[in-house]
Amino acid sequence: MPAEASLLLLFTKMGIAASIVVAVSIIAEKSKPFLAAMVATLPVSAGPALVFLAMGHDDAFMRAALAGSLVTNIAMSFYISAYGWMAQRFSVLPALLSAFLLWLVAGWLLKSLPWTLATALVANVFAYVSLMFLTRRYLTASAGVVPPRPWFALPLRALAVASLVAAITLLSDILGPYGSGSLAVFPVVLSSLIVILHPRIGGPATATMILSGLPGMVGFAFALAATSALAEPLGRFWALGVGLVITLIWNGALLLMRSREA
Repeated sequence: MPAEASLLLLFTKMGIAASIVVAVSIIAEKSKPFLAAMVATLPVSAGPALVFLAMGHDDAFMRAALAGSLVTNIAMSFYISAYGWMAQRFSVLPALLSAFLLWLVAGWLLKSLPWTLATALVANVFAYVSLMFLTRRYLTASAGVVPPRPWFALPLRALAVASLVAAITLLSDILGPYGSGSLAVFPVVLSSLIVILHPRIGGPATATMILSGLPGMVGFAFALAATSALAEPLGRFWALGVGLVITLIWNGALLLMRSREA
């Protein structure tokens, strides 16, 4: 493919992904904490990133990449727990940096373990279910009156996800399947929401929204496991479609259960 056409395709990918994430994050920002969490835990950044990755690689590569995403998804439980605890006491910068640091360390350690899809899925479920019980006391904070969104909020989100898509597209051959899959589930949406909402509504209220998404992360783990298992027998694009359906059904069921409880 000519260099001009490749560059145009890259910018198109970046624009599509950024538009999706910005639109969904605005919906999440204007919703109640649990609804916002269900929206934020949909694969709005990982989904486009994985689709664009699939456009440049075969089914076997995607199977391995999705397995890497599943293992790295365990590290997200450390990210969420670190932020949830730090946000009760500190400003956005130390809270977010602590979350990123724990995510990186956990991801590095997890990579060295001998995973199968089954063990990685069980570890995901155990991590997130345990975290639900450990963080219940942080789910009661209220945001109150939300001040106006700062001017840089939308450009920041667009830039973050566009950069993620560009990195995956350009570096996938260097990173390999596992590295590409890990990068695809980088916490772009949660991080952008934290950066924007923490200074506006406070750490405890932002932590309430982020921690409310823990049940949704369990569904995302099931979606990644199913997509990886089906990537070769079904084809990577059909498998990604199955994964999307799983997340939509899972989060939709959680919302329905919450509405009935209310």
